[in-house]
Amino acid sequence: MIKAVMVMNTQGKTRLAKFYEYLPVEKQQELIRGIFAVLCSRAENVSNFIDAESIFGPDSRLVYKHFATLYFVFVFDSSENELAVLDLIQVFVETLDKCFQNVCELDIVFNYSKVHTILDEMIFGGQVVETSSSEIMKAVEEISKLEAASNAITLIPKSASGWRSR
Repeated sequence: MIKAVMVMNTQGKTRLAKFYEYLPVEKQQELIRGIFAVLCSRAENVSNFIDAESIFGPDSRLVYKHFATLYFVFVFDSSENELAVLDLIQVFVETLDKCFQNVCELDIVFNYSKVHTILDEMIFGGQVVETSSSEIMKAVEEISKLEAASNAITLIPKSASGWRSR
């Protein structure tokens, strides 16, 4: 099971944090600080797999990938395969690239809800539900169309004169 997904920059600012198990906000912030401390102390030429038992408790592993100024971090338990999770990070980044044409930190900051939509199409309740970037993009485009259509529907007339003509 996926326990958490985080995206943070190289200064330690969290750009996305989603926990699939309930934790108080203070504990989440403590865990994020602990993860960043571990990531920034690691050399570039070491493995992307970390035993996270000291941070997240027993049976926890962490996989991360560093792209430009962002760390993409997935925390999971032993029921998930480490290489599959690393591939899942790659699918997440590829989907973000397709969605934002070469994703950058500002895309994540200013399109927060779309990033969460993409993540929700991939992982639901800590379980991986989709690993195909093209299928995820189809679902996100469909959701965007539905949102645009619902924004076009007006239930209340734009002016008071609309009420008089009824």
